[in-house]
Amino acid sequence: MSKPFLQVDGLSKVYPDGQGGDLTVFEDVRFALEKGEFVCIIGHSGCGKSTILNVLAGLDEASSGNVVMSGKEVKGPGLERGVVFQNYSLLPWKTTLNNIVFAVRARWPKWSKEQVREHSERYLKMVGLDHALNRKPSQLSGGMRQRVSIARAFATQPELLLLDEPFGALDALTRGVIQDELVKIWEETRQTVFMITHDVDEAILLSDRIFLMSNGPNARIAESVKVDIPHPRARATIFQNPAYHRTRDYLVDFLVNRSGSALPEKDGSPKFVEPASGDVTPASGPSESKAESAARAVNA
Repeated sequence: MSKPFLQVDGLSKVYPDGQGGDLTVFEDVRFALEKGEFVCIIGHSGCGKSTILNVLAGLDEASSGNVVMSGKEVKGPGLERGVVFQNYSLLPWKTTLNNIVFAVRARWPKWSKEQVREHSERYLKMVGLDHALNRKPSQLSGGMRQRVSIARAFATQPELLLLDEPFGALDALTRGVIQDELVKIWEETRQTVFMITHDVDEAILLSDRIFLMSNGPNARIAESVKVDIPHPRARATIFQNPAYHRTRDYLVDFLVNRSGSALPEKDGSPKFVEPASGDVTPASGPSESKAESAARAVNA
């Protein structure tokens, strides 16, 4: 049996609590990603989603556990992993094109100027910015800046692309447009993607599987939800698929009613569920008050 592309085993993160003790944000996180998968992770604020992503990126260290990608342990940042943050992270003194060129040249230092430019322009065209090659970030809207960030990340063709709520600061209309761009690029490149989101509909539109985290502290990845909707998917029509509604109802039920008590399998791996099958019944557990449930749903 072949090993998965990415294997995460026993990941935990502990901080001093300021009172002489420790605070365990998440513990014994275990999951695997296959090559070419698009996986989203959802959980309430404070459960450690961004910290997990930063550990995968090599930008943070776990207190225990390990991450192995393509047979090698992840230790520090690397060009085989690309990251898109919520705050764009563009070089303000460089043009749109040169922000991409800078990353592409670092990835392939032996390429000619013509190869680098052609490759960079191709990815800017994929996100609809071929008309804005010479604009500085200050001359772009927030949505356009995020498109540049996404184009830059995909242009370096990392083995693993990590997205930390890349659309969180955008208005709903712009968010939808860029979601469509992301779907289009991923359909063409089929890169492995791990993405944090608070948006249930976004997760269903984009992902093959959705990881559901229990509440922190001591958060776990409790469930792995299969999104059984064929690709390609489109925002305008996905709601017509019955699997969309079953999956959405299941996710919302978890966030509102079960995230406080959900647990993974005994070996620590997420429980695998297929809401689209219609045979899944959410496991009952200690319920929260209506006020607590409403507050968590809003903050999810």
